[in-house]
Amino acid sequence: MLAAGIVASLLAGRLGLPALILFLGLGMVIGSDITGWVYFDDYELARTIGVIALALILFEGGLAAGFDEIRPVIGPAITLALVGTVVTAVISGLAAAWLFDFSTLEGLLLGSILAATDSAAIFALLRGSMLKRKIARTLEGESGLNDPVAVILVLGFIDWIQDPGYGLLDMTGFFAAELAIGAVVGIGVGRLSAQAFRRLRLPSEGLYPVASLATAALAFGLADTLHGSGFLAVYLTGLTLGSHKVVPALRTITSFHAGLAWIAQLAMFFTLGLLVFPSQLGDIAVKGTTLAVVVVFLARPFAAFVATAFQRFTAAERLALGWAGLRGAVPMVLATFPVIERTPHSVEFFNIVFFAVLLSTLLQGSTFEPLAGKLGLTTSEPALPPLVATH
Repeated sequence: MLAAGIVASLLAGRLGLPALILFLGLGMVIGSDITGWVYFDDYELARTIGVIALALILFEGGLAAGFDEIRPVIGPAITLALVGTVVTAVISGLAAAWLFDFSTLEGLLLGSILAATDSAAIFALLRGSMLKRKIARTLEGESGLNDPVAVILVLGFIDWIQDPGYGLLDMTGFFAAELAIGAVVGIGVGRLSAQAFRRLRLPSEGLYPVASLATAALAFGLADTLHGSGFLAVYLTGLTLGSHKVVPALRTITSFHAGLAWIAQLAMFFTLGLLVFPSQLGDIAVKGTTLAVVVVFLARPFAAFVATAFQRFTAAERLALGWAGLRGAVPMVLATFPVIERTPHSVEFFNIVFFAVLLSTLLQGSTFEPLAGKLGLTTSEPALPPLVATH
């Protein structure tokens, strides 16, 4: 399967398609509805794989960037992640409630799932892009911060649906606590680990990636144990550690996590592809596609304009930010949460999300770079610099 993933990556480059969509398709082909090679319907295992994979991807994204690169655009990245995600969730959720005759809370739960951009897809897109550095870094920062916000919204709405006594005040407190604890743990673990890396000399260079992997696990686990956002913690730990250029064997560490992130992406998309049963998609194909169009053409662009209303961006830059909200494996991972909690319409949610992921990845992923070029937002330099070469 790893070999097939490499072939899919090469094929995607020749076809001008995002490689990740072929990983998803690979899982669907091998699944029970087409070839029948693998029967897989374990949503809980899929969620576990997705959570671990996403944590690895977020850590690598933060490690490769570092606070020095993100700091100039931290304001718009945060507003896009907070305000943009909430606005996208509300618009998408109300549209979903109307299209599928869901309750308002059920619609907002589905909207929150669809509000998550995909950090793996964004990172992959930017590393092959010539986009201006300011826009690229804004998108990179947002993609790392957006996922924790979407996860918290999804968990909050699940609780609200299951407990009639739960309300907006409870959800607001839950939201604030998750973000605050995740931020404190992430920055704290990042700083402590950077000091430890500088002062301790391991006997082999090959042990440094092991130590960095342990650091990511400690950040996520500690935040989660304290009822904070593990995803925010692991991303901020990566950012903090990546900012310390004097960390020994930093190039070895970043190269290791870059490869590990690709394995995580392939495993996540492949597993989620196995969960898609094409025979179940026919009944919701039209409405699912309609909702996907609302998310791509209305909810995300409007949310981007609202979130950056007081930021120094041109209309062209706002348009690019709105078009870059790729949906990928993350919404599909989040769609497993209500299935496991047995909320109403949860299996239907998963199939609906599939259409949004498919449309977003194919349409936005394949047209973003040409659109950025026409808007005059590309340069002769890569959007993201190469990995740090410090030893």
